[in-house]
This record gives sequence, C-alpha cells and structure tokens, in this order.
Amino acid sequence: MKAFILAAGYGRRMRPLTNYTHKTLLKVDEETIISRIVIGLLENEISDIVVVTGYRADELENYLLSTFPKVQFTFVKNERYLDTNNIFSLALAFEKVPLNDDIVLIESDLIYDAQVIERAINSPFKNVALVCRYHAGLDGTVVTVSNEKITNVIPPHLQDENFDFSDKYKTLNIYKLEQSFCENEFKTLLTYYARTIDDNCYYELILGILIYMQKKMIYAEIIKDEKWAEVDDPNDLREAEYIFNHRKRRSLLEQGFGGYWNYELLDFCFIRNMYFPPESMISAIKNHLPKLLHNYGSTQILLNEKLSYVTGYSQNRLILLNGASQVYPILQNYFKDRRVLLPDPTFGEYSRIFPKSLTYSDPVCQKKVSLKAQVDQADLIVIVNPNNPSGSIIPSKKVLELIQKYPHKDFIVDESFLEFSEEPSIMETLEQEAISNVMVIKSMSKSYGCPGVRLGYLYTCNSRWYQDILQQIPIWNTNSVAEFMLEIFLKYKNELKCSFEYSKKDRETFRRTLSQLPFIEEVYPSQSHHILVKWKEGVGKPHEILDALLNEYAILVKDVSHKFKDGDTYFRLAVRLPQENHKLVKRLKKIVKSMKQNH
Repeated sequence: MKAFILAAGYGRRMRPLTNYTHKTLLKVDEETIISRIVIGLLENEISDIVVVTGYRADELENYLLSTFPKVQFTFVKNERYLDTNNIFSLALAFEKVPLNDDIVLIESDLIYDAQVIERAINSPFKNVALVCRYHAGLDGTVVTVSNEKITNVIPPHLQDENFDFSDKYKTLNIYKLEQSFCENEFKTLLTYYARTIDDNCYYELILGILIYMQKKMIYAEIIKDEKWAEVDDPNDLREAEYIFNHRKRRSLLEQGFGGYWNYELLDFCFIRNMYFPPESMISAIKNHLPKLLHNYGSTQILLNEKLSYVTGYSQNRLILLNGASQVYPILQNYFKDRRVLLPDPTFGEYSRIFPKSLTYSDPVCQKKVSLKAQVDQADLIVIVNPNNPSGSIIPSKKVLELIQKYPHKDFIVDESFLEFSEEPSIMETLEQEAISNVMVIKSMSKSYGCPGVRLGYLYTCNSRWYQDILQQIPIWNTNSVAEFMLEIFLKYKNELKCSFEYSKKDRETFRRTLSQLPFIEEVYPSQSHHILVKWKEGVGKPHEILDALLNEYAILVKDVSHKFKDGDTYFRLAVRLPQENHKLVKRLKKIVKSMKQNH
C-alpha cells in the first residue's frame, strides 16, 4: 500500500505561525504534525510515501529525509501552490507517480492516533473514507451517509447560510482507495477537471461526482472515540494540544478562564444556571441572529432603560455592564486611596484590584475575626453575598443594618448569585429608602444561564458615584445579542423564577450526596450555585485527582486550596444537572478506589 500526503499549501489561515515555518513542522506535544502522520503510517507498515510539496518545499523535504532516513519518500512539487487547491496537487501526483498499488490519501493538516488510520487500512471496504459526526468547530467537506455508504459529498462552497449540518458527517480527509479505481475513474476525471475546468477546488468534488453518477461506491468508517484533530488555524493547534498533551491539558484550560466550546468536557468549574434560558428563548435568539449581527446595539442610556424593565429598579440608578467584571478596573481607580476591607477568602477579582486590603474571615470557613470588629479600620467595605468560593451568606437585613450604622463609610455589595439563596436583594429596600453610601454589583450572565453574552450591572443611589462611573462607560457598551436578550427576558420571568427553585433543589441533593462520600472531610452549606468541599487528608494529591478527572473522564473541577491558609485541599463544585452531578460523584469514587489499589 502506498500513502499520498498533500502538503503543498501555504497555510494562510495558520499565519503568523507559518510565515517562516512549514505548517506541518509546527509541533503538538513536542512532535511535528508531519512526524505524527509518518509515524502513524509506519506503525501500520506503510513506508512507501508520496509527499506533494509546494510552500517551503526544501525545508519539508530536508526534514523528512533527515528524520526518517529509512523511509521511501517520493516528492512531487506543486509549483503553483499559491493559486491552486488540493485537486491540482493530487492530479499532479497521480500523473507523476505510478498508481501500482492501493493508496491511503491523507491531507497534511491532521493529527491522529495510529488507531485512526488503522480503521481505514483494516476496513473491509476497498474504497472508504473516515468520517465523524459533524459538530461545531469543524469545517471543510461534509458528507451524508446511509447504510455505511457515502451518498453525497458537499464541499465548503456548497454550504450556504441555510445549510443544515445536523445530519451530516465531516470527512477526516483520510481515504483508502483501491488501485484500479485510482488508475481509472478517479484519475481520469480528476486530471481532466483540474487541467481544463477548475484547478482551485477540492478533489472531494470529483468523488462526489463519481458517487452521484453511481460510477463508484465510497463507504464510510465512522470515527467515534479515537483521537484526532484537524489543524487549519492557530486555534485548532491549541485544541490539538489539549487533545494530545495530557500533561498540559488542565493548564491550557486554566490559562483561558473560559472559551471551552471547542473542548468536549463536563465543566464543574464555571457556574451557570442550568435551567435557563429555555429552548423557546434560544430559538428566538437563533431566528433573530442574522439581524442582530448586522445591526448596532443601542446607546448606554437606552440599555439602562431596558435593564430597568428587567430588574424593576429605577433607571437612573442602574448602569448596564458588559459583564460585572467591566466595573472592577473602574472601582480600582476610583477607590485607589481608600483603606479597603475584603472577605477572606473571596472572589479573586477583589483581591486583584485591592491588593493591599484588610480582610475579615468568611463565617463558614474560618471563625476568627468578625466583620463588625474590622469595619472601624476601613473606609470601603466589600461584602460578597453569597460569598465565593464558600457559598456563605450574610442576611440582607444585617447587611443593611451595617450600612446604615456606618453612614460615613462606603460599601460595595456583590449580589451576583443571590437568586440561588433565600435572601432578598438589598436593592428592594434601596428603591424605597435611598441610602447613598452603597453600590450593588450584579452579574446577570451566570444567573441567567448565558455567560457568553456578558451581562451585569451596577446599582447605586449615590448620584455622584453614578455619574462618575457612567462617564467611564462607552456609548455602545454591549453587543446586540446581549441587548436582545434583555428585551426577551421580560417574556420569561416565570421560567427564570422556576429555574432558581430547580437549581436550589439540585444543590441540596448534590450536597447531601457529597456529604456521604468517605473521602470528603467536609461539605460546607451553600447559598450560591456552587458547593465548597474539603478533601480528606491522605486521599490522593489534588493535582492527581483533578488530572484523573480531566484526562480519564473529561470532567473539569476547580481547585481553590490557594485561597485558604490551612494547607488543606478545597474543591469548588458548580451545581450542574442531577445526572451530571451524579456522574461526577461516580467518577470520584472510581478514581479514589483506583488510587487506593495502586498504593
């Protein structure tokens, strides 16, 4: 069997990484892309390899000859690599290399385990393509499959804005093709089309024509659990690093602080309402998406007005934020000369913007110094209610009493997850009694189940604070999708209320289940949408537990041990759907059992 590797392309989408390096010489887990392809072939006893080169051809040839001196390479150079596509490269190779054996055809932007190409080689079908179910993040040619046969081949230029991907399969761009087919039907039509009709399209178009004309049957081997990745751009390269480099997997995720949509994982790290938005609301967003993408959003004044309709609070006290985090740099500068008092531990952004702050102990985790005992020493007091990561809460009535007791001190009250508690917002009281020494910060995105659109707000009765902060907000401060969601939230208020009740029930069930696990020292009561657990000493190392969860089961959990000073291990677990919470518990049991057996 002979292998054909198409590696002529310039790699425009991979720039700037390919400005001075051939695309296939980029590395994933310290191994070049082309080496992985060749090693996969060699492990399947294929050493007769044709490589179509073009961009930086000498660099690629020299690398392959020096790295694999015993491999029988044949190089075919596509001098027109800048203005032709893979149909021309393959036609050129078919014209210049004898087609005297069955072939494996591979494009050079693939990374895969050897078992993947083994699926093609060992397939009982003579002409076969490797395919997988289409999912977000993939691009390129897709196919339809029926009774193991490819029934239609749809290249990218035929995938318009209304194209339905739901029943499609993505080709991996790995094919096994019999010698007679390559020598006759495929070569004849391929070379004719590339030479006389279009040299800047895809060879898959020819396969599609032959299938449509019923000249040849191409079968599909569906890849499910095998590891592979297509690397068309630098983002794909990062995703491939995640798939193939287990040592760096958790650090890659932690560096990003989000952006997980390209990764297959169960995320217990980031917190969101799992019961909202409902499907009908998502459908409304989908239907409006083209218009939303083509239109500017409204000015900040109108955004504040729409926010007031959602919250029921006064417009002249509300400032819509592009996520609550937008206000932190503003607060850092605004209160830079103040003595600040923070809960310890708490949400990391407060420690970051107020690094020299005084602290008071969170009542759930550390019962040492109370908040009231520390207030006299500070000018600005921050209350995170419920607190993160502990989930503890101070009754809203007591928060208000404290604010009113110290009218000459300023307060920031963060109520980002208050809906998951049994406490009312202090804003309800502030609407009736304008207290001017407090501002409330609220994250909406996570509580409303849509962290991707970045919605939050600030509320204050202090007109000077309000105007000073408003002046630092851009005139167009959020995107049209987020603004549209503000509009349609009004139609789903009852569903939103129910979603919080469902979430609270799930949290208590999850908490009771965690409390029964013998390897957990303590499960702390929570009024937020997450649960803090203290891991029992001597039951595995934290990084081993977290790595095992991620690498073996694709489950991500947040280690918050660094927020505590006792040296113990603490994990913060977001509350997800019941079946997902159950899955985490089940996997933890399995990991602990395995660790005990190994030791």
